[in-house]
Parts: sequence; structure tokens; C-alpha cells
Amino acid sequence: MLMFKRKPVKTVLVCCGTGCLANNSRAIYEGLKKRIEESGARASIRPVTKATGCNGLCERGPIVKIQPDDIFYCGVKATDVDEIFERSVLNDEIITRLLYLDSSTGERVKSHRDTEFYKRQHKIALRNIGEIDPASIDDYIERDGYRALEKVLTTMSPQEVIDEIEKSGLRGRGGAGFPTGVKWKQCARVDVFPKYVVCNGDEGDPGAFMDRSIMEGDPHSVIEGMLICAYAIGAERGFIYIRDEYALALKNMAAALEEARKRGFLGRNILQKGMNFDIEIVRGGGAFVCGESTALMASIEGRVGEPRVKYIRSVERGLWDKPTVLNNVETWANVPVIINRGAQWFRSIGSEGSPGTKVFSLVGKVKNTGLIEVPMGITLREIIFSIGGGIPRDREFKAVQTGGPSGGCIPKELLDLPVDFDSLTESGSMMGSGGMIVMDETTCMVEVARYYLQFLAEESCGKCVPCREGIKQMLGILEDICAGRGREGDIELLLDIGATLQEAALCGLGKTAPNPVLSTIRYFREEYREHIQNKYCPAGVCKELTVFYIDQEACRGCGLCAQKCPLGAISGERRRTYTIDETKCIKCGQCRDTCRFGAVKNRGRRHDNNH
Repeated sequence: MLMFKRKPVKTVLVCCGTGCLANNSRAIYEGLKKRIEESGARASIRPVTKATGCNGLCERGPIVKIQPDDIFYCGVKATDVDEIFERSVLNDEIITRLLYLDSSTGERVKSHRDTEFYKRQHKIALRNIGEIDPASIDDYIERDGYRALEKVLTTMSPQEVIDEIEKSGLRGRGGAGFPTGVKWKQCARVDVFPKYVVCNGDEGDPGAFMDRSIMEGDPHSVIEGMLICAYAIGAERGFIYIRDEYALALKNMAAALEEARKRGFLGRNILQKGMNFDIEIVRGGGAFVCGESTALMASIEGRVGEPRVKYIRSVERGLWDKPTVLNNVETWANVPVIINRGAQWFRSIGSEGSPGTKVFSLVGKVKNTGLIEVPMGITLREIIFSIGGGIPRDREFKAVQTGGPSGGCIPKELLDLPVDFDSLTESGSMMGSGGMIVMDETTCMVEVARYYLQFLAEESCGKCVPCREGIKQMLGILEDICAGRGREGDIELLLDIGATLQEAALCGLGKTAPNPVLSTIRYFREEYREHIQNKYCPAGVCKELTVFYIDQEACRGCGLCAQKCPLGAISGERRRTYTIDETKCIKCGQCRDTCRFGAVKNRGRRHDNNH
């Protein structure tokens, strides 16, 4: 009897991560789902529509992928639904105008795997996101979900699990980079019960959305990682601490926990192997300091989220003074893959001191903003210029800030710096949870430092004097410098206060708070001097130190600057030259950003008779 291979069912994957949802991707998903349901196709061959988590390329969303045809559509609108259904879903045609446009070659690319953005990435923590429906436990199971849990419960002892994680070299992805296996081993040795497993989903860094995307797009990977740890240390209760602003993450994680209970992966006698473990969600109140481990635990206990001194170790006395293992979302998502594929496989990726991959949110002055996962040891240049596509409008790269508000700013001279825990720390920055903000020539580094110190001053819990008063004093000095009131000795004073904070602050927030200031002074000291000595902001950002004028020789008389000026401060005649009325100018920078000839310049408050 002849056997015919059935044509695989088409799957239409619509990105419904937070970024694409903001661009109306839900309407695209509902539209395609409705067209397919109304198509009258037989159930056995009817295409499947799935709402997935974030695909990563947020700059080009909403994104629709069609499998197994490997079609990748970008910038899709609800008005494109009918055409996608008729041409690509039913008739295997490609809609060229919706394909990814490679800015370097000007060519359209059919598969996301062939784009510069994706082909340099290596996805472990993000392995399922964009490929599965996070609301479907079956989708997760089809991609080896819960296989690692079954493996440890049937073939491995708790000590063997800990040994495998330790041999993998996995370091905590929440910021400090402490070896995960060492933490588990220390907790397992403490003969005190009950023990707890905690997931830190309180991602508070401006511009960061790594953990959020994992919880939204692949919640079961986090649950499985926590289950494996619970088995290894003998815990029966776990908590996932999620910041309250993450509505979709809260929804998807709660649904995943319920599905896991129904299938026997959570609760009592898990998989009939005698293991008992359950997880509950705790909603954070939005305090940045609650990302610090001991403050987070205090918040779970119902107390004010304040840190405590670190000579009391959480693996010995954490939640309710009981042994506790706390890791962040990305760390947990790595655990099942390590168990399935082995420690040596994981160590073969990344660098010697920082094995594996790291997820970053790549944002700021870069063409391809979004979520990426790259091997440790990749250079900043590869991330920003190959994956990120470089700087918009071909402006000059100035710096990249890594590690969140407490991270540092790395200059263009260090673009070939490998991205790993140790290299970033040596440069005066840090890995942090994975935020990466790119800055160009129009960024003022003094203002950047001031912005982050203002954020940290507001978020400090105020428990210890060095943090509470030190950040406040540093912020006051930076505000004076940006306002034209800077004085000689300000730079040295900032360095002194920063060193005191690093030494004396109680928790990681205070100890790392000076990083934005210290790193910008280290690499951009001349810019500080210009602000203080010459009352001049080279980037034209600090309004008190900025005076825009139009270079008469460079002006081409196009008039675009006058059209963009919100207060009509620019006058002139087309094909002649234009001038700026300084008494009306609010220094918004629209004229400079609009001018294609570089005619709008800044002389600061310095008196120059030539202008």
C-alpha cells in the first residue's frame, strides 16, 4: 500500500508581546484567526494561528511568521490581514513589501534567520519565545518542556543536579553574576526546613524588558527551572515576585501555574515521584530597591522593602529566616536546557569566565532596537553595529550604558570590549540584568549621569546614610553643573563622594549608584570641564549652556529648520540664509535635528564676536 506524506499544517505566528501589542498586533491576530476559522477548510488541514511572545525585533513590529514556509513579515498592519490570508496562508505566495528590509544591502529577506539581527544570536533563555503560544502548556511540552524535570526525578539525585549546574558555570543573570550551582550547594547543605525557592521578576531598570519578555512569552521555562532547584535543595514552596506594572507577565504566569498544577507538574506527588512543590505569585509595588534580594524577601513577607546587611546569607536565613535560593527570571529559564543538554554543552558557549549566553534589551540611538540573546564574549561593536544595525542617521557613536541605572557608560574607544561579567566590571560598568542603552553625539554625558542619579535618589529606600545623603549630594552637584553653576573642584568632590558610597553603602543599590558618574568622569572628563570652565554643553542638551545659531556659510536656505521650529524663532528666505532669534529660542534642538547640512551649531554661553 502506498503511503503519502501529509503536507505539514501551516502555523501563523503573530507576535503579541508588549511592544507589538502597543502597535495593534492583537487586531492582526484576531483578524487572521477569524479568516482561518471562516475559511471552511477541513479541520485536518486548517492552518493554526498562535499569539506568541516577543520576537525580539521590536523596531520592525508587529511581526507575523508563517511556518513551515519560513516567511517573516515586519511592520504588519491590520489592513494587511486579508492579503496575508489570501496570498500567503492559502496560496503559498510571498508578499515582498512586508519582508524584512536589510538596510545595509537594500534587499528584502524572506527568513528571519537570514537577517543580520537574528543570525548572530544564540537563543537559550529565549529558545521558545516567538515560536509558541505562552498560554498553551502543550506547545511547551512539544518543545521538550518538562523533560528536564522528568529526567531529574527519575535518573538524578539532588546532588547530581547541583553538580551539573555547578559544572555548567551558569552565573546569575540578575546582575551580580554569582555562580548558580554554588548558591544551590550552599543552601542544600543547610539542614533547616522549610526551604524556599524565589524568582526575582522585579525588573526595574529603565529601558529593560528581558525578564518581562520571558515571563510573557515562555512562563513554563521559569516554572520548570524553579522545580528543578526545589528538588535539588529539598524545598516545597516557591514564590515569583513580579512588578505590578507587568500586567501581561502576571496574566501569563498565573495561567501557566494553573496549567502546570492541572497536569501534575506542581502540587503534591509531582509526576508520581513523591515530590511536593507549589509556587505562588507576589506582586511587587514598583520600588526599584526591591530588585535587591533581601529587600525583595522583606516585601514578600509583607514588610517594607528595605535591604539588610549581607553577613546574614539568604541561603542560610532568607525568607522568614529560612534557607532560600533566589535567582532571576533569565537564570531559571537556562536551567532546564542545561539539564537536558549537559553542562559541557553549555560551557562550550560564551567565554571561560562567563559561559552561556546573555539576553539584552538593546535600545536608544540604534537602528534595530529590541530583545537579543548573544554568546558571552561577543564585542560591543558586533552588538551595536552588526545586530543593532548602527546609529540612526549615520551619526557618530558616543557611548553605551550597560547595567541599568547603576551601570556605567562605555566610550567608543572600547567598542571591541568583550561583553562578559568580568570585562564590563573592569571597564567601570557592569552586566546588571541586561539593559543596553546606545548613545550618539547628541547625548550629553553629564546630563546622563544626572538623570540616573535623579532616578536612584528617588528610588533609594533611605535606610542607610551613605546612600540617602551621598546620592543626594552628588545629584545636587550634577544639577549645578548642568545649569551653568559648576565650580572648580566639583569633579574631585564627585569622585570622593562616589568612593565613599561604594565603600560604605548598605546594599548593592548604594554601592553601585556612583557608577554612572564615575564612568562618565573616567571617559568624558573633558566634557565635564567644558560644562564647568567654559559654560558650554558640547552636545547642546543642557539648555543653560546651549545657544544655537545658524552658520551662514553652511546654510543652504532650504527653510526646513524654520518649518520645524515650534515657536517661530527662525526667520529667513528660501534659497537665502536663515537666522535664529535667541530671545525666542527654547533650545529644543528641532532645528539641529532637521538640518541636513550641519548648519545649526551650538556656541554655548561663551561670547564669540564672530557670531
